[in-house]
Amino acid sequence: MQENVDAGDAQGHRDGEIVPITESSPMESIIPESSPVEIEPASREPHVWKFWGTALWGFAVFVAMFVGQIAVVVIFVLERGGPIDLATTIKLVAGSGLAISLSVIAGVPAVVAALWLAIRPTRVPFAEYLALHWATWRDFLIGAGGLAALVLGWDLLSHVTRREITPDFMVDVLKSAEGNGGLWLLVIAFCVAAPISEEFFARGFLYRGWSESFLKVPGAIVLSSMVWTVLHLQYDWYFLGEVFCIGLWLGYMRYRSRSTWLTTVIHGINNLGAVAESIYLAGHS
Repeated sequence: MQENVDAGDAQGHRDGEIVPITESSPMESIIPESSPVEIEPASREPHVWKFWGTALWGFAVFVAMFVGQIAVVVIFVLERGGPIDLATTIKLVAGSGLAISLSVIAGVPAVVAALWLAIRPTRVPFAEYLALHWATWRDFLIGAGGLAALVLGWDLLSHVTRREITPDFMVDVLKSAEGNGGLWLLVIAFCVAAPISEEFFARGFLYRGWSESFLKVPGAIVLSSMVWTVLHLQYDWYFLGEVFCIGLWLGYMRYRSRSTWLTTVIHGINNLGAVAESIYLAGHS
């Protein structure tokens, strides 16, 4: 009897019968010993906005830039008192180098924030999407040399056609900035802030998306240069033509070097030369 009991304890009972412990019970067939491993759905692959995605997000970035810049102008108008209207705003901007400087600088964080929102859904790192890495010194020398030749060509054309080499708008702004003691701030705005916001937008975001769409590289260079030219509507048609040609060259350098930092630096050098030239002309006018 003791032997049977020991065997039953070792093997288990079911309805009075001895059952080997290796046989699965009904409860064990329902609840497995270990929970199944949950397979997470594959995450979306990184992608780049194509034509329409780039265009729509580009418009949002442009609006953000405009809002960031106009906010400074509104603050200046409020501080001066009086009604806020379009004529007053335009007069204030055109006549205050300090207002323009702060407005341009304020556009940088607005553009960067909007670009971050646009790029985040793509799962591509921000710096990688905008090609924010340095290029070779060879590309820098080619880019700077080509820009110098292009600007010199336009200056010679202006001399031949007896046109102003520098827009009157620039000279007036510099005179205003000098009068307010804010010339240094204007240099930062034109030579650092403006190149960053404009290049991140045009040669960084717009070119990246459009170059991978049906436009390909040539179409992306042309279209992004046209958009960049629209950002300079304070100039007349002649200087807009020069801006567009410079945009084409910067677009080519963006393609050649695969670096938006390179076009940003070249853009800054171009603006620095324009500011120096305007300071010289302002002192002799």
